[in-house]
Amino acid sequence: MGISLRSVGAPGREPHSVHNYALSIIAAGVVIGILYWARPVFITSLAAVIIAFLLEPVVVLLTRIRLPRPLASLVVCAIAVTAVYFIGMAIWTQVSGVARDAPELRHNLTQTLEGTTAAIQHVGDSVSQILGDVPRPVGASGATGATGATAAPRTARSRRKAAPVPAATPEPGAIQEVRIHDDRNPVADWVVARLGTLYQLVLMSSFVPFLVYFMLSWRDHIYKSFLRFFEGADRLVVARSVSGVSTMARAFVVGNFIIGMLLAALSSVLFAVLHVPFPFLAGALSGFLSLVPYIGLPLGMIPPLLATLAVETNSTVILFSFLVVILLHLTAMNVFYPKLVGARVHLNPLVVTFSLMFWGFLWDAAGLVLAIPITAGVKAICDNVAGLRSFGRFLGD
Repeated sequence: MGISLRSVGAPGREPHSVHNYALSIIAAGVVIGILYWARPVFITSLAAVIIAFLLEPVVVLLTRIRLPRPLASLVVCAIAVTAVYFIGMAIWTQVSGVARDAPELRHNLTQTLEGTTAAIQHVGDSVSQILGDVPRPVGASGATGATGATAAPRTARSRRKAAPVPAATPEPGAIQEVRIHDDRNPVADWVVARLGTLYQLVLMSSFVPFLVYFMLSWRDHIYKSFLRFFEGADRLVVARSVSGVSTMARAFVVGNFIIGMLLAALSSVLFAVLHVPFPFLAGALSGFLSLVPYIGLPLGMIPPLLATLAVETNSTVILFSFLVVILLHLTAMNVFYPKLVGARVHLNPLVVTFSLMFWGFLWDAAGLVLAIPITAGVKAICDNVAGLRSFGRFLGD
């Protein structure tokens, strides 16, 4: 009797589980579609949340000296915006110096590309000579043999004897074809095509200071109101999850900022020793671009390359600057990053790789920057929820 009951009950549970899986897959597809469609809103909001987590300790420090929280938030945001303004002005001053040498940069860059292309062609010719010449068709240009040897003179004599064909005179009333020459500039077309994206980026960026200010000034109200959605032990779990996410985000941003400053300072000094033009601009850009996951090393080589080509074509300086970028990048990723960032994030490399692929596909460059803090935030939530701790262990190192 027990066997018949299990046999009757088993088919009843299977369609229900399949139905739940189907609903989960559909819900996941809808969520991914929303993340892709509204990515400017999500990227702006996440950037504001991370900046608010970063500035929160400073606001708390000002509130301890009897400043009201709205006023403390306003002071902190004003200082942050002023610092960003002066940093931007310093970068703009350096970029203006590079722009004055733009014609020389174009000439040197063209020469470098031509030299690189010639070197690659020389290597290809050498490989072809080692492997043996590839036979060409008989009728092709440069072919040998009787047919190929006589074809070229015969064609030349026919061109010399051939009389010019007079242009056809259009008949009265005939419709003539008018050809319009296209003088469009591909660079201008590319800029015009990206104007919508640039406008959207500027518009969304303008909301970040206001979002950060309201998140800081209304932090207590938002936090308490959010906890009221939960009761009993769930409220404690949510409070721990929020605290874990804020601690992780703050450690990630501060750790990356410290590493970026170290790389920028060391790169600037070493570039100045190597006589790289505009060493402070090239060093700052190279140091922070080196922190971009997976593509940081080639990105870090671009600023010293362009700075050198803006003045002169010096292959020795370019080579040594590349060696400096490689050495500093490997040192940062293997020494500084595990101590300052990896000790707080605790993500295994496989999860990090899949996270970069997924968020980079959804949100492009912003996804590559935000992939690790998003995944680390998910892990912090999973570590504090009893039913999700297995997922937290899977994401961990």
